[in-house]
Amino acid sequence: MRSLYILVLGSVVALHPLSGQKSKKRVRVEEIASKATIIAPTREASGGRARSRSESAESERARQLAEQAHGFHVVISLEDRLLHVLSDKDTLQTSVVAVASNVTLRHGGRIWTFRTPLGKRTVIDSKMNPVWIPPDWLYAEAASENNLKLAFLPRFKPIKLQDGRLLTVQDSAVGVVDHDGMFQSLPDDEHIVFDSTLFVPPFGTVNRRVPGALGEYALNLGSGYLLHGTPYLESLGRAATHGCIRLGDEEIKWLYNNVPKGTPVYIY
Repeated sequence: MRSLYILVLGSVVALHPLSGQKSKKRVRVEEIASKATIIAPTREASGGRARSRSESAESERARQLAEQAHGFHVVISLEDRLLHVLSDKDTLQTSVVAVASNVTLRHGGRIWTFRTPLGKRTVIDSKMNPVWIPPDWLYAEAASENNLKLAFLPRFKPIKLQDGRLLTVQDSAVGVVDHDGMFQSLPDDEHIVFDSTLFVPPFGTVNRRVPGALGEYALNLGSGYLLHGTPYLESLGRAATHGCIRLGDEEIKWLYNNVPKGTPVYIY
């Protein structure tokens, strides 16, 4: 799997490690929230925090809906961190999974709460070797963790840096135009940081694509939620993601090969 590094005027700087990270110099692309950017849950329960009364009632309704399901379907228990594949009442496969942390990130006036949705969803499609397109929260986390400002790089409007160079996009790659007018693309596996600001690359650029972060297979449940693999196997069985359901390599491969488009998925 690739990593995203912090790039400051062309050099890598030492950083505090994020959760589940092996190197102090790397800001890895992963779904585990960094400690500096979250409001911690009150206790580890039902996917990472205490549920409110309304959430408990919603979970109970979702559980009852799952119990009434028939035919071929998938059931995910967030509290147990387990995924079951069933045919009527017969269990065909059981997998330990990682679920959402249910923590909240606040940055720049925006708020993200990382939850796995309850209720019934459907497998829309599946992919081999999926490429992750990081949402805005990934960059907000990295900026907060490293005390950086956050700015969005326009696709068609260069930004003048303090040293006089231009930060811009050419041919779907982010790079800098030097004082001689020469364009040099930046590494596509590094965060882009100049002038104490982390710049979010535009959608559609190679800098906004991260192969390997979702494992070898993914099943799409819609609205940005996936069942997918992970290089962070130590997170399985934990409330550790930003909303997706993570599985081990063999388990997600089994789902890819055996759970077709249109299969209902019940989450409670």
